Amino acid sequence: MSSSKRAGRAAVFFGLLAVLAIPVDVLVAQYAKGIELLQSLYVAVPLAAVFALTALGASRRARFARARSIHAEGGRWAARFAWAGVYAAVTGGISLAVYGGLRAAQ
Repeated sequence: MSSSKRAGRAAVFFGLLAVLAIPVDVLVAQYAKGIELLQSLYVAVPLAAVFALTALGASRRARFARARSIHAEGGRWAARFAWAGVYAAVTGGISLAVYGGLRAAQ
């Protein structure tokens, strides 16, 4: 397996983890006793950001490896999943910042 395929698969994997981190966290907080949603989101949003940045790094590595290979075609899915993870993390961060601002204004 070439290094661009491995890096592309890692980018898709970490991108999916980033996209799913917040919804899975909401489900865990809903069904688990003793876990509050807000406190669990304080963990899930930074975790999603770390996964997204890891996915972006792997996507970039896959793109550079693919550019140096003879068979330089395909591979856009890695970048799409990585950017979807970034969008999820940024949206979660904005929502936590708005909540903090509203709590401070009370």
